[in-house]
Amino acid sequence: MTLTTSKPTAHATPVAAQVPTVARVRRIRPWVVATIVLVAAAVAGVFVGPAGLPWRGVLLDIVDQLPFVHVHSGLSATEHAVLWQLRMPRVALGGLVGLSLGASGAGYQGVFRNPLADPYLLGAAAGAGLGATLMIAYVPSAAGWSFDPIPVAAFLGAIVAVGASYVVATTADRRPGSATILLAGVAVAAFFTAVQTFVQQQHSESLREVYSWILGRLSTSGWSDVWLVLPYVIVSNGVLFVHRRLLDVLRVGDQEASSLGVDTVRARLVVVAAATLGTAAVVAVSGLIGFVGIIVPHTVRLTTGSSYRRVVPLSMIGGAAFLIAADLLARTLASPAEIPIGVITAFFGAPFFVIVLYRRRISA
Repeated sequence: MTLTTSKPTAHATPVAAQVPTVARVRRIRPWVVATIVLVAAAVAGVFVGPAGLPWRGVLLDIVDQLPFVHVHSGLSATEHAVLWQLRMPRVALGGLVGLSLGASGAGYQGVFRNPLADPYLLGAAAGAGLGATLMIAYVPSAAGWSFDPIPVAAFLGAIVAVGASYVVATTADRRPGSATILLAGVAVAAFFTAVQTFVQQQHSESLREVYSWILGRLSTSGWSDVWLVLPYVIVSNGVLFVHRRLLDVLRVGDQEASSLGVDTVRARLVVVAAATLGTAAVVAVSGLIGFVGIIVPHTVRLTTGSSYRRVVPLSMIGGAAFLIAADLLARTLASPAEIPIGVITAFFGAPFFVIVLYRRRISA
């Protein structure tokens, strides 16, 4: 009896060769989807608005800015100014703010091993709010200033609040754990909020401007705001990107991470400092925009897995796309009036937060 074996045809593809291809596609797919969403949001943010700029003229005007390219867009001087002095910097600033809040949220969630942690956890929001309130209340006119003092005051307030949280935590414990730091942050945030409320009551005439800042806005943005926050965003998010693998190690717990040679106190301090720096910088120019640091990282985690090697960079892309889209809704839903962007993010964030809590209860 003769056994015969058939040779594979030239067109047959070995199964072993197909598996790496499928795995590669699955790894690349989230990045492609996130990039497409970001580009779509940015294009919509530039082309759509209450001014009603012609899309063909906008496209030609953008092409005209390329090196060695000269085309006539047909836009008037006013339309050109609306495009490059209002819409473009607003989209750019929205992208930077969303990128930083998304990445900072992922960093906080990794450090504290809590998917519901957000960039304002250690009092950054309360500190920024107090700083801005003090400046608005006691320096009502900034006409003589060479720069806008409110972002500076908000930035310093956020840094002071988070620094105070760490001082309180280290006072209670030389090597504070996540729970100690969180409790210290809650206490500091409560104190700063109480002071802010007192100042508001003493200066009721400035309440409207304070609340306008607290609810978040990109309407007054310009290229100066973009250049102001860009260095901080690059540094803070660069540190978070470099430490994304370390966040995976911290997920297993402090004792296990220490047994692997990781200085957990130093690692936590570096990540929190970077996340706070980015948060304070963007909050200083945009006001308090909530839920971005919760919605985006948690969505990334649900769709691509829990590894921070993917969560951190995808949260940067997703955060930028989400905030640009939210700002587009804020300036078009009630046109020609404008809804505070914090209201839009809260509209989506509050139900999302409830759903996450419900899912955690079901899985517990």
